[in-house]
Amino acid sequence: MKRRTEAKLSRETCVYTSCYCEENVWKLCEFIQAQKIAPLEQLAVIFISNDTRTVPLWKQKSGHEDRPVIWDYHVILLKVGVKSDAVIYDLDSVLPFPCNLRLYAAQALRSDRTLRPKFHRKLRVVPAHCFLLNFASDRSHMKNADGTWKMPPPSYRPIQTAESKMNLDDFISMNPAVGWGTVYTLGQFLLKYVVEDSSASASSSTAVS
Repeated sequence: MKRRTEAKLSRETCVYTSCYCEENVWKLCEFIQAQKIAPLEQLAVIFISNDTRTVPLWKQKSGHEDRPVIWDYHVILLKVGVKSDAVIYDLDSVLPFPCNLRLYAAQALRSDRTLRPKFHRKLRVVPAHCFLLNFASDRSHMKNADGTWKMPPPSYRPIQTAESKMNLDDFISMNPAVGWGTVYTLGQFLLKYVVEDSSASASSSTAVS
């Protein structure tokens, strides 16, 4: 009896639209579920933002050399393996895909210690199955006042649920009383998922002024 050939997960197999990271990750979760690449229980969607919606990330495709990109929010996928290190899937990063979480923490997240408070990151960690069931976006946040697109939208139809056509702000919000999942400071997240590896969050820090 032949073994079932498992689909390989690479950048090339992923649906990607620039500046629509939340939808890219939704499609990535959908693909992983459909192809049975990993149990959804091992996956969590991470929204990175803060109250000022100014969060620096390093090693981004749209960055320049070792300077960070300042996003209003960014979305990545975390896979926590039972017998292996956790990895991050970030389609906007120049780091490996997937990337070991320790490496991603050290080079992309770095530390809040040298940053002004307005740049301190928070992370909303949402179970993948919850994200697939509840996320909805009509893409209105990507339209200018005159109705034109800030960036071209994905070719597929907007992601909606029976209950909502647009709840993106509930995921971006770092208010623990709003939306789904658990909200962490960067330090809390690293302690929980990088197994208290303080060197990962402290190395190669760069100030943002």
